[in-house]
Amino acid sequence: MKVGSMLRAKVALLLVGVAMVLGACLKTDEFPEEPIIGFKEFKTFGDSAALTITFTDGDGDIGLGQGDTLPPFDTMPFVFNLFVEYEELQNGVWVPFTGFTFPFLHQRVPLITPTGQNKTLEGEITYRFTDWPTIPNTPWDTVRYTVKLVDRALHESNTVRTDEIILP
Repeated sequence: MKVGSMLRAKVALLLVGVAMVLGACLKTDEFPEEPIIGFKEFKTFGDSAALTITFTDGDGDIGLGQGDTLPPFDTMPFVFNLFVEYEELQNGVWVPFTGFTFPFLHQRVPLITPTGQNKTLEGEITYRFTDWPTIPNTPWDTVRYTVKLVDRALHESNTVRTDEIILP
């Protein structure tokens, strides 16, 4: 083997070694174990609408499976894990809607736990309103929604609000 070829082989081996060391040092994203959410957007589509939030979770325990029906997931409030509240702007003050006793806007986000060693999660959840506006014939023309997410360990996220929504 010539000296030039040996030198190139050593440099290539050194570069491969450096790449392996640097690759091993790459950090995975680190998030707190309680979910953190952010408001992304609210879109209307005639008689339906969609509210999208972003989320992160450090231990990857977002969502409920179909079999999650034992305590604490068998009674209110933890039958649900996505809590959506409706508010109306009444005479300049935001007022939570209390016309129904059943939390008709709450939902169960399905299980989305990642596989592998890195359990951190980051993504978006879109909540679809099949009936829009939510409260038909309300005397108020401006509404908003507040949203909170709860993981399987019952860690509650922060609460986010949509922007003001002017009803059609």
